Amino acid sequence: MIWRVFILVSLTLVNVLLFGRMIWGSTGLLEYRALKKQHGVIQKQLETLDAKNLSLSREIRMLQSDRQYMEKMIRQHLHYVRDNEVLYLFGDAAKTTSGGTRDDGKN
Repeated sequence: MIWRVFILVSLTLVNVLLFGRMIWGSTGLLEYRALKKQHGVIQKQLETLDAKNLSLSREIRMLQSDRQYMEKMIRQHLHYVRDNEVLYLFGDAAKTTSGGTRDDGKN
């Protein structure tokens, strides 16, 4: 009779231990939920990066094949002008072309 009680108590303790590991262990439900959440965040980041990659690929193709688009980008980003054109830079554009320095001495 004592052996039966001992075996029953031992098996109950083993079950409690296994249940605890199933919930709070390194491969338990709590860790699974955290990993699932992290997977969702990474999946969204991947989708964002894929969209950005596609956009950049399209821009590269346009720069390689469309001379008008290439000229537009050069004129926008490098501030190139054609003959008899005057370029006026306002606000941030003037700061970036002058190396980020200001004329009022406050830099």
